[in-house]
Amino acid sequence: MNISRKTITKSAFGIVASGALIFSLAACSSTDAGSGSSSSAAPSSSSSAASTEPVASLPDLSKGVDTQVAVDASFVEALTSLGLTPGVVGTAGFDATTGTFSFPITGGNVDYYDPSSDVRPYVQGEIDHDGSGLSLTAADGTVVELTDFRIDPGESKLYGTVTANGEVAAEDAYLFNLYGGTLKPLQMEGTNAVLEGTTVHISPDAAALLNQTFNTDAVQDEMLVGVAKITVATE
Repeated sequence: MNISRKTITKSAFGIVASGALIFSLAACSSTDAGSGSSSSAAPSSSSSAASTEPVASLPDLSKGVDTQVAVDASFVEALTSLGLTPGVVGTAGFDATTGTFSFPITGGNVDYYDPSSDVRPYVQGEIDHDGSGLSLTAADGTVVELTDFRIDPGESKLYGTVTANGEVAAEDAYLFNLYGGTLKPLQMEGTNAVLEGTTVHISPDAAALLNQTFNTDAVQDEMLVGVAKITVATE
């Protein structure tokens, strides 16, 4: 059953709910921190993509809602050891009771192709979180902000803007890896699709940048940040 890129219908959501799991793959298609994303195993052929319609398509994610990250205790301990205080930027939120950050989804799109087709990666698009982010403040007043998160479903990576003391240090920087080994089955809450369980890890690029900024070597590549819950409005 093919669905037009430009049209989003209830039948598309039925496919998602019954097992296509667009956002399961978008959150992460690899199963552990040492493996690559199976959805990006080979480069996409423009001719293949042009001649193959996606099995399901979500062309507009601007209806929200958010990506939440429940911070792991080990990450909190690491920040404490570095004398760093986390905070929120822009429209991001933080629930102190559960230790959960939330970043509103502001746009993007996702197409899911049949894995047996020639199209690679078979999940394509992005999930945008403009105008929100995470801050890290050191005792000496140094402030690093990680904002405007962009999830790339084909790579299972999260990118964003890095600002140090108000100056942009990097744009569209590779910040986090997303691994789905503990991902729970997709759930529907009303008309929202919910995926929970993907673990979030510091990327090698972000680890190097943070270590340089805060003059330390304590930020380790693949350090566990927490567990993600992605909730997407389907109507």
